[in-house]
Amino acid sequence: MQRKEDIVVVGGYGHVGRTICEILEKKYPGKVYAAGRSLVKAKQFSQATDGKIKPMQVDINKPLPTDKLERVKLIIMCLDQTDTDFVRAVFRSGIHYVDVSANGLFLNEIEKYKREAEDNGSSAVLSVGLAPGITNLLALEAERQMDQIEEIEIAIMLGLGDSHGKAALEWTVDSLAAKFEVKQGNRQVEVESFTDRRLYHFGDKMGNRYAYRFPFSDQQTLSRTLKASSISTRFCLDSAMVTKILAITKKTGAVRLLQIGWLKNLIVRAMGRLHLGDDGFAIKVEASGRNLEGKLLHADFLLQGKNQSIITAKVTAAVAKHLYDSPPPGGVYHIEQLTDIAYIQKELGSAISLKTAVN
Repeated sequence: MQRKEDIVVVGGYGHVGRTICEILEKKYPGKVYAAGRSLVKAKQFSQATDGKIKPMQVDINKPLPTDKLERVKLIIMCLDQTDTDFVRAVFRSGIHYVDVSANGLFLNEIEKYKREAEDNGSSAVLSVGLAPGITNLLALEAERQMDQIEEIEIAIMLGLGDSHGKAALEWTVDSLAAKFEVKQGNRQVEVESFTDRRLYHFGDKMGNRYAYRFPFSDQQTLSRTLKASSISTRFCLDSAMVTKILAITKKTGAVRLLQIGWLKNLIVRAMGRLHLGDDGFAIKVEASGRNLEGKLLHADFLLQGKNQSIITAKVTAAVAKHLYDSPPPGGVYHIEQLTDIAYIQKELGSAISLKTAVN
């Protein structure tokens, strides 16, 4: 029986996957594969790294070839999936798994096969990246500051000057019309995307910004993994003008037009070329709760950085290292159940800055 030691990054020649491959290759030389449906693109990327990262052809819509899995210890998924067939094949093979998907419904489907992962010694880590990912860890840190956590509010500001992948832009446009559930007063309540704005302070440079409800999966996951009675996630862009335009589009019902195929494609292409802001991002987490004496406490976290795609890749690589070197018992975990913000800060160093206030 061959020793399992290889790492396969599916979507490894894509926007985020390339960076994940490059980071992991430095620690695990000769063991990292960039995989995807196009062997040509995988080989081109491999050649660009002087063969340090190896190519592999993997089509997630076809049965997983068992001969390619004999030496694989870890698979990192950077592509959106429409069903769990691939993930379950990974679990049955006893391979560890990391998924950067932000699709809450899909992550819920993966959780249903926790027993399958346990039985085969496969450890899966979900909610990995910026949001979900770092947002989950900041919420966990907020909970740790209090004896009784009551409410957690998360606000994410992304820079229009950043480089966003096509899939991420399509998801953002599709999500403008979404309806989804959030935990509010210990019950699930349906809300609409880009409504119920709130004002947040994103630091001295960016100042105050209105952020709107948005269907990031962290708020659904955290409602199960943390104890807060209310959890919400809101979103805005660094351009207050563009954020306002999106809010008006939603309020007037014009957002329905974005579901027309050719128009959506036009908007996605335009957003990909739009560079009105810079490449910075900020995450604000505000939490309230009480200590053992019943005193009201407030926790305020502000994390900032640049190039959210690179940060997503770095967080994913950090989680992958943890899983590769010290895997937990087989099962399905979310990032906040495996590690904390201190570990990510150590791994990312000066790439992110964090300010904390608890009073």
